[in-house]
Amino acid sequence: MVSHQEIRLSGSGGQGLILGGIILAEAGIIDGKNAVQSQSYGPEARGGASKAEVIISSESIDYPKVEKADLLLALTQVAYDKYITTLKDEGILVIDSSIKHNNDIPCKVVKVPIISTASEKIGKAMVANIVAIGAIQQLTSIVTKEALETAVLNRVPRGTEELNKKALMEGYNLAIESTSSKAVNKIV
Repeated sequence: MVSHQEIRLSGSGGQGLILGGIILAEAGIIDGKNAVQSQSYGPEARGGASKAEVIISSESIDYPKVEKADLLLALTQVAYDKYITTLKDEGILVIDSSIKHNNDIPCKVVKVPIISTASEKIGKAMVANIVAIGAIQQLTSIVTKEALETAVLNRVPRGTEELNKKALMEGYNLAIESTSSKAVNKIV
């Protein structure tokens, strides 16, 4: 079975989405798959638009950019508005609970409190990216939990390992809670 997933992580600069993309791609490689990661951000850097793209595939990757995403993560309203049209029909939209979205879009919508979980429950807003990739793993199984944890621990600053492992677990839990509740708009 060929597994090919295109993921777009979007939000604003400073939310750690580029690191999140690097971690997802590294986890794919740890799992023995092919992976590419690319990124872009506005000239404002912190606070400006930010996007990371990851393609993970069991086959060769012929084109390194996401054309139509299988999964779109949007952590800001601006990111949602800008990238929603780049999500495949029947794809998965993961959005922060603060975002207003169109209920008529033909995809699975998973609305989770990523930012508030990072800042209030964990106490560090800077781990929102790790919470988000934990949720993505739980929703898609695109990489194994073991590979994702290894990649996180390889990439986060020394001394923050336990904080980031906690953020990853919270991401898994948010995805489990959201898919078992009314948070899911449409099931594909």
